[in-house]
Amino acid sequence: MTNGAGLVQDVLETYKCAVYESNVEKFLSIYAADVHIYDCWGNWECKGISLWKESVTEWFNGLKEDNYVLKVDVNDVTIEENTNVAFVHCAVTYSAFRGDSEEKHRQMTNRFTFGLKKVNGSWLITHEHSSLPIDMQTGKGIFNLK
Repeated sequence: MTNGAGLVQDVLETYKCAVYESNVEKFLSIYAADVHIYDCWGNWECKGISLWKESVTEWFNGLKEDNYVLKVDVNDVTIEENTNVAFVHCAVTYSAFRGDSEEKHRQMTNRFTFGLKKVNGSWLITHEHSSLPIDMQTGKGIFNLK
């Protein structure tokens, strides 16, 4: 599956748009078939695009059922790349809005690391790791450190 992401930055833009649109196919178009993901909604890991599709479909369907639209902001982006391999780390903020409302319902920021490879001229995510810092007193994730 190729996505037309000729630049690593294009992958991040497709990610943002696909989440906002809750578009499973667009979202999956930036992932390699053998993707390996850590920290995916209660699972230790997710290996392969078919398992990832199940998780993403459940996520997007839940958003639609609850009438949420997620706006994604990507900040503090660092990209290192060579001809066929790239590495990205950044902060990704998800802001939830109900329907067409301009009022933010909730928000969370995760730390992300992406490993990408170029396949047929397009960048694909082969590895993704998202995380939150942990409050050592409560053992709970800190969702908005900044």
